[in-house]
Parts: sequence; structure tokens; C-alpha cells
Amino acid sequence: MMYGLALVLATTLLVRSGSGPAAPLSLRLATWNLEWLVDGNTARAARIACRDGQPSALPCDVARELSRDSADLARLARYARELDADVIAFQEVQNTAIAQRVFRGYRICMNAGHGLQQVGFALRPGLAHDCGHALTTLVVGDQGRAGLQLTISPPGSGDIELLAVHLKSGCAREPVESASEACVLLAAQARALGQWIAAHASSNSRFIVLGDFNRGGPPDIADQFWSWLGPRNFQSSDNTLPFRNCAWGAPYREFIDHILVSQNLVNSLAADPFHQLRYRPADAARYRLSDHCPVGVSLNARPAL
Repeated sequence: MMYGLALVLATTLLVRSGSGPAAPLSLRLATWNLEWLVDGNTARAARIACRDGQPSALPCDVARELSRDSADLARLARYARELDADVIAFQEVQNTAIAQRVFRGYRICMNAGHGLQQVGFALRPGLAHDCGHALTTLVVGDQGRAGLQLTISPPGSGDIELLAVHLKSGCAREPVESASEACVLLAAQARALGQWIAAHASSNSRFIVLGDFNRGGPPDIADQFWSWLGPRNFQSSDNTLPFRNCAWGAPYREFIDHILVSQNLVNSLAADPFHQLRYRPADAARYRLSDHCPVGVSLNARPAL
């Protein structure tokens, strides 16, 4: 499964106390894989099916070990509030209703395709946006998950194109040219994503790609996966953010959730722009959270942005 990265796009004008001048507009985005976030009816039906030896919509280990109750959802919602993002790209979420349990007060824009692991965006009310169409080139035959495109229009700035993705797992460290089923699909997705990035870069569009890539970084053209994505066209969160596990004792060694910021937005990155919101050890031990935690990025909005 995937661990966490988050990227936040905040469009709130922060005003200093008293009558002093307003601080710069801050844009914050995040990405967060919520690990099989499904509604209660789906989880209950899966547990019963697994108990009775019947086909289940969820893998039986997930149905047994990751069935969340209201306390788990409330704790995830608390981390969403701490993230304090204006836009959060999320992955592995079944539907709008369960997304709303975590992203309380946010507007939800998400894919509604087949399967229980959809991608989407949570947006703070008041941010002008256009929920775009699914990027279906990431689906090969009946395999893979479509991405989701979103255009945001921060105040005093031009449009920024966002893309949420959740690429194929199972080929995190193998050569992407390997003949395994997972690597063949991931390679096809990398080529398709690289084409999307190249098209937006050539048209001088301002874009940010966020999500669970299921591939380690930082971007290196020696890795064919990253070569297909075209690292010259973006700066990655993995270039500067040191990896730490979401909670103490987790077994992961590198980020697989990434944020790719187009070159024409790099000058707008805030100081120390990329960040990770880790879980408190007591929360990780007590609640069913996720094997990913949020990773975020902050940008400073200027008139020339």
C-alpha cells in the first residue's frame, strides 16, 4: 500500500493582527492516500462475505483489519484540519459520502469509476475551480485507475492545472521495463503521464501533479520511469523533502507519494515549500489511520504568478 505525501493549496489572505499590512496570499496543496477508505455498508458486507467464504468487494485482510469506526474517521478528520489545506488530492476513497466524513466542510470533486479506490480532490469553499474530466489514458484495458484533472483560479492569479493520480502498485523498485504485470502497467501509465506533463509544459501551462505514484524517487533519468515523466519539466517534493515514516516503526524507506510542480511555478515556491504531516505515535497505535500520511507544498502568490 502507500504511505503519505500531502500537498496543500491555500487561498486564504492572512492578515496580521492590528492594522498592519496584509501578509502575502499563500497557496497550499496536499496529497493523501487514505488506504481503502470505504463506507460502513461496504465494509460490513465484506466482513460477512469473508466470514462465510463468499466473494468480497474488499480483500479479506483489509475487511478484517481496516474496518474503520466513527472514532477512526474522527481522528482522520482531525489530521485533515491540522493539514489546513485549501486543496487536497486524495486516493483510495470509495465515494463522496465517505470522503466528506474526513474532509468536513470541504467540497468534494472525484472520479466515479469502477472499483472502490477512486481519486479526487477536497476543496475549501470559496476557491474558484473547475472540476475537470478523468484522465483515462492511465487506464489500460480494464487495469489501472484514471487520474482526475482540476483547474483552480486563486484570487489575483491565473489558472493552475492540477492532476491527481494513483498509479499501479507492485513495481516500486524493479526496473520498470520488467515483464511483470505490475511493471508493464506502470510503464504504460508513466508514458501516458509523461505525455500529459510534456503537453502542459510545451503550452506553458502552470501545473502540479499530486498523488501516489507507487514508485520511489527522487526523479532520476537513470530510472526509465522518471525519464518518461520528463524531470526537466518539473520540480519534485522528493528533491528537497527528507523521507521519514508516517509513524515510528513503519517499514518504508522512501516516498512513493509525490508532488510535481511545473518549472514556471518554481519561483513561486515558499521557503522550505514541501512538508509532511506525520501521525502522533499514540494515534497510530490506537486508530486505524492510513499507511500514508499527507505531504504538502506551499506557494507564495504574487501579482506576476
